[in-house]
Amino acid sequence: MSAPVPSAARRFEGKVAVVTGAGGGIGSAVARRLAAEGAHVAVCDVAEPAAAATAASIAGPGGRASILAFDLTDPAACAGAVERVVAEHGRVDVLVNNAGVNRRGDLLSLTDADWDLTFAVNLHAVVHLCRAVLPHMIDAGGGAIVNTASQWGLHPVPGHIAYNVSKAAVVSFTRNLARDHAPHGIRVNAVAPGEVFTPMVAAHLERTGRTRADLDALVPFGRVGEPAEIAALIAFLASDEAPYLCGSVVEITGAQAVG
Repeated sequence: MSAPVPSAARRFEGKVAVVTGAGGGIGSAVARRLAAEGAHVAVCDVAEPAAAATAASIAGPGGRASILAFDLTDPAACAGAVERVVAEHGRVDVLVNNAGVNRRGDLLSLTDADWDLTFAVNLHAVVHLCRAVLPHMIDAGGGAIVNTASQWGLHPVPGHIAYNVSKAAVVSFTRNLARDHAPHGIRVNAVAPGEVFTPMVAAHLERTGRTRADLDALVPFGRVGEPAEIAALIAFLASDEAPYLCGSVVEITGAQAVG
């Protein structure tokens, strides 16, 4: 299932967007959605072939995209990526911090490496990219940042402590950043999805022997979410149609409860 772009929707015409984790799943859906609405999208992913595939899917229908393959856990690489976008396009209007990893397990089963990687990607990369983008948005008089948190960051589930805590930190970071930079005209918001059928979820189902129908049965709406549906919400939050939304964390879960 997809969330089609209304034919008249060109909310990002002339704007430049940076999207992380855009090689697949929610990130690639966000990149395509913003491009379909007129943005030039910097498609960021650690895997260059995946980023190239997303960029090609944007260019095919006539959209505009560039590829940035870099390691989000490297602060210098994050700063360098933003500077490259600004050097080539003169601005960054939208930053979508979407990249994430999920190392499953309780505290006793997780390694230090699991914990450190989770926070490096899910939280620290968000910090580094926001720090790099903010001066340019301040100089421009505004901008929009949307972070991908998680329903589990608000309502933790057992056996995912590193992921849950990192996403809870993203929620807090979003609200704090919004309070600090709303006076600069910068809107910072987050989405908190429930279960979404991404390649990462599909791989987990295959490993555990569960099926998509098993996940669908947990959701009152009758099915898990689709990446395009999360992308539609992110596009709205980043657009001028949400001028007073700042410091918000929007759950999108199909009424699924956790706990």
